Amino acid sequence: MAEHPAYPVGLRLTGRRVVVLGGGQVAQRRLPALIAAGADLLLISPEATPSVEAMADTGEITWERRGYTEGDLAGAWYALIATSDPDANERASAEAERNRVWCVRSDDADRATAWTPATGHSEGVTVAVLTTDAKGRDPRHTAAVRDAVVEGLRDGTLVAPHHRTRTPGVALVGGGPGDPDLITVRGRRLLAEADVVIADRLGPRDLLAELPPHVEVIDAAKIPYGRFMAQEAINNALIEHARQGKSVVRLKGGDPYVFGRGMEELQALAEAGVPCTVVPGISSSISVPGAAGIPVTHRGVAHEFTVVSGHVAPDDERSLVDWPALAKLTGTLVVLMGVDKIGRIAETLMAHGRSPDTPVALVQEGTTAAQRRVDATLATVAETVVAREVRPPAVIVIGEVVGVGLPAAP
Repeated sequence: MAEHPAYPVGLRLTGRRVVVLGGGQVAQRRLPALIAAGADLLLISPEATPSVEAMADTGEITWERRGYTEGDLAGAWYALIATSDPDANERASAEAERNRVWCVRSDDADRATAWTPATGHSEGVTVAVLTTDAKGRDPRHTAAVRDAVVEGLRDGTLVAPHHRTRTPGVALVGGGPGDPDLITVRGRRLLAEADVVIADRLGPRDLLAELPPHVEVIDAAKIPYGRFMAQEAINNALIEHARQGKSVVRLKGGDPYVFGRGMEELQALAEAGVPCTVVPGISSSISVPGAAGIPVTHRGVAHEFTVVSGHVAPDDERSLVDWPALAKLTGTLVVLMGVDKIGRIAETLMAHGRSPDTPVALVQEGTTAAQRRVDATLATVAETVVAREVRPPAVIVIGEVVGVGLPAAP
């Protein structure tokens, strides 16, 4: 007679007795999920691993330090048999069968009345995978399928949009420094579920190509000294599309709150009564130097690093930066949006005490295929930018850490 596949079901074990026989590695792996399910857990075992013992010490489970005896499964809804005693396993399995208790056996799955699926979780969804062919059970393959599905849900490569529970609103998503693999898992998932994406020029552009055809993409690029979409227009677009009941993602480069005007957009949305969530991103201030082989801190070299905007020159009345104070620091200075102002920045730092020989690195298009690094010093950086035709976006690193890692290519 052909063997039928197992019937998958979700057990609601809150407050219900579950008996676990054996306190070894199997119990250590299975108990956390049973605890999370709210089961009334009784562990019967002469010994237990330190982790299992800690669960008993904290009151998450009840532990009776002894071997199995007839009647231990009385009142149980579910049992996990995982002892090293074959005879005890057989007797407990027989008791479970007599009392109609669903029973998992770690030593002999064919003798069990239940199997534990490979499970994973993503945003309120539990993924459980069972092998349908009883004769061809392959736990590694089952776990691999589970991992692929969960990872796809988490990073957005497997699109499964919410429908009943999806709430219209805006997500301010930090897209990271440019490499599409450096967006956060949550950011990628929200991007995959979006109806409208309002994207910056410095966001991970390659991700836009993965969006379904129905997604509306609005270019909010702020090209230096060229065309730009006024911030007010961006705010209005976010509000308008959200009020139409759409899921809107504002895709920004780096982190929304690191020179990204994220708070301005959040405030505008709050005033309009539009719900908003903020998804932090990897800032180019640390990721781009790291990608170019430069640590922003290093033991014995730099105990601090400062990130500063260079979009206005030190002598500009709009500048909020205390450049003389920065010149006195001995750590690392990271300048964003400062390529065209680096000459005046270098002059100011040297005028207030920073050595002209201080190393400087300029990393253009960091983390992307077009990344390149150009090295200089404070004394030479202005002419180097012109001679080597360095263009934004570029992250500028000033300090002794520039010489710690690998030097720039010629």
